[in-house]
Amino acid sequence: MQVTVLYFGMLKDLFPDERQPIELADGETVAGLLRLSQEHASKQSDVWMALAVAVNREYAGVDTVLKDGDEVALLPPVSGGCEVVV
Repeated sequence: MQVTVLYFGMLKDLFPDERQPIELADGETVAGLLRLSQEHASKQSDVWMALAVAVNREYAGVDTVLKDGDEVALLPPVSGGCEVVV
């Protein structure tokens, strides 16, 4: 089966494209996709420990079973903003 993975935030620095089709075995889970993606990242990062995942625009856990044609968004934590001036 094939799913489309969308990389956001700092993950864009780890992959050549922001959107990538990935072939997976039938019955693969989000955990399997994360493991495969981490192996193919251009460099190691701690971001993998704090990712949120959405499947077809709904938050999903690592046990979620993926289906052919799913769109999987990998969402790293957001930081930044502005300093409060008093």
